[in-house]
Amino acid sequence: MNNRSIESLKASVLNPVGEEPSDHFERVVNLVKVLRHECPWDRKQTRESLAHLLLEESYELIHAIDGNDETELKKELGDLFLHICFQVILAEEQASFTFSDVFTALCDKLISRHPHVFGDGVADNENDVLKNWETLKLKEGRKSLLDGVPNAMSELLRAYRVQKKVAGVGFDWPNGQGVLDKLVEEIGELQNARTKAEQEEEFGDLLFTIVNYSRFLGVNPEDSLRKATGKFMTRFEVMEREVQASGRPWQTYSPEELDGLWNHAKSSGH
Repeated sequence: MNNRSIESLKASVLNPVGEEPSDHFERVVNLVKVLRHECPWDRKQTRESLAHLLLEESYELIHAIDGNDETELKKELGDLFLHICFQVILAEEQASFTFSDVFTALCDKLISRHPHVFGDGVADNENDVLKNWETLKLKEGRKSLLDGVPNAMSELLRAYRVQKKVAGVGFDWPNGQGVLDKLVEEIGELQNARTKAEQEEEFGDLLFTIVNYSRFLGVNPEDSLRKATGKFMTRFEVMEREVQASGRPWQTYSPEELDGLWNHAKSSGH
């Protein structure tokens, strides 16, 4: 890319014209291209070096959603979109694929996986859609139903994804009570485990079963645990402020006093 082209891109970024979504999209793409050419940090980046930042931006977006913060949500969506643009531009530089290829692949996939919308398929409810989705994936050439479950996922979400996939082809508990019975069984096996290896294995089985039960509740385990952790942190911060106000070190508080502070934090609506 020559200097004249870069200056033209800069001008389009600094002096945008038009209010259509496509105009704003083009401005972002041009901005990333300018940064890629002119900024030492951006020039250095690769797909691999940006991967962890893409994950961090996803978490920050979820944090904004949880906080119902419209201002932050707008910013975080922009940050995530920036990383998507960056990945595609890196691919364009390597003559691998383009934005058009990405959008075409997306539309082709969604059309083919929604035959009940764009064809003569039938899906009367959400479960029918999910079953059709997994069957259609196998027809696309995947050797296993579990192909495509990312190793980079948190293990809680990965377990949830695996269980939903196998349930989509009918390998599932008939009802939630069966999972609850299994949960009691797994707790007993954990209590009877003696070696460290046995305890680790049984604890994993217990977690896996808990995740399984979340599906029958209609609850995403990752979301549920994130909210529970946030609630705990909020209540602990209330305790922390009371301890700091007292001037006493944590070590001087008895277990009963700490329980009292915790219960006070709970009763105060946190």
